Amino acid sequence: MALAPWMSDGEPPFDLWEVDIRRAQPFQRNRAYLRNRVTGTLGLLYADHFPYRQPATARGVRRSPLHDQLKARSAVFGEAAGWERANWFAGKGQTAEYHYSWKRQNWFDNQRAEHLALREGVGLLDMTSFGKIRIEGREALAFLQRLCANQMDVAPGRIVYTQMLNPRGGIENDLTVTRLSETAFLLVVPGATLQRDLAWLRRHLKDEWVVITDVSAAEAVICVMGPRSRELLSLLSQDDLSNASHPFGAAREIEIGMGLARAHRVSYVGELGWELYVSSDQAAHVFEALAEAGEQVGLKLCGLHAMDSCRIEKAYRHFGHDITDQDHVLEAGLGFAVKTDKGNFIGRDAVLRKRDHGLLRRLMQFRLKNPEPLLFHNEPILRNGRIVRYLSSGNYGHTLGGAVGLGFVPVMDSESADAMLVSDYSIDIAGRIVPADASLTPMYDARSSRMMV
Repeated sequence: MALAPWMSDGEPPFDLWEVDIRRAQPFQRNRAYLRNRVTGTLGLLYADHFPYRQPATARGVRRSPLHDQLKARSAVFGEAAGWERANWFAGKGQTAEYHYSWKRQNWFDNQRAEHLALREGVGLLDMTSFGKIRIEGREALAFLQRLCANQMDVAPGRIVYTQMLNPRGGIENDLTVTRLSETAFLLVVPGATLQRDLAWLRRHLKDEWVVITDVSAAEAVICVMGPRSRELLSLLSQDDLSNASHPFGAAREIEIGMGLARAHRVSYVGELGWELYVSSDQAAHVFEALAEAGEQVGLKLCGLHAMDSCRIEKAYRHFGHDITDQDHVLEAGLGFAVKTDKGNFIGRDAVLRKRDHGLLRRLMQFRLKNPEPLLFHNEPILRNGRIVRYLSSGNYGHTLGGAVGLGFVPVMDSESADAMLVSDYSIDIAGRIVPADASLTPMYDARSSRMMV
């Protein structure tokens, strides 16, 4: 039923990521890896699938240049697309391993401390697992203009947040594009979707002067985030990092320690910060320089769990959970990243039709009024006592003071945003109905002023 229309129409009839060949990484065809991983997969088939449960087999295959540095500092690693990624950092005297539970796990307080460091001080995240794709050639701009919904014709050094859409207006890729020069661009995508994104790009490449290259392993990505991030970087760099010289959405090369980095002023946590793209051979030095200077400003090493709790407070979408190829870009609340006046691009007609006919559903943010329960994803959303959809993602908002989730809610009879918000919302958590506040705008720093200082 599913594969036949996929084969005949060239696209799946619904979200089939769980059986999509593009979810697999090239190295995963290694027979020793497969033998090891399948043993663990079968062994856990009927086990309790605890939230955040990590694979126990076939680990350590892909490592950041900072892996040993982080491990020595009590990092507890998770795995995504084969990458070992620091999910949280154990405290002094604490066992550096997961203790799984359906309630607050043993790292909940660690996540809170890391979250607050990102919100109030400065934190460091290793995001080397980002997929990095170079698009270059004399027709690179025209190629990206055709695939991307946002305006790609920007000055070198500018960063553009965009989506690539399918003809239905669904989201195929969620990424940032940095224009490096007149003929070269860098695409940064989630590590888990790299092969999917490469396949989409290559599938739509016509007889054009464009070269597509996966450069993911060439650079480490060190994220320095938080209100004191500029203060930290200024201890190691003589470059002017002021808002006037290096505004949000800009990328340029800076000196840091005795090395060089391409500093991208963007943020997935909603605070002032930079993603530092460092040549893999210099990554260890840059990390050591940051760690040493960080003692002066209270730098804290942070993991992916803290980043996720910060991003959900900002209602930032997570590809694969909150947005997929089945979700229309306007209903996902990402219309600000769509520029229909730039000319034709894949999905433009679907965007215009949706604007004319109206939205059928909208992605909303929810915060539980009771600070005790947790949210993960797939919990039913109730509107005025009736189940209408389910949460696409969830985490604990340590700044907002409760669990936060995102999820689509149907629009009834072309109702206004105000009409949607006056309803009573609650979330069903294992049969327990918990009242929730709802919003169509981020509950934390709705104007994004904290990132722009």
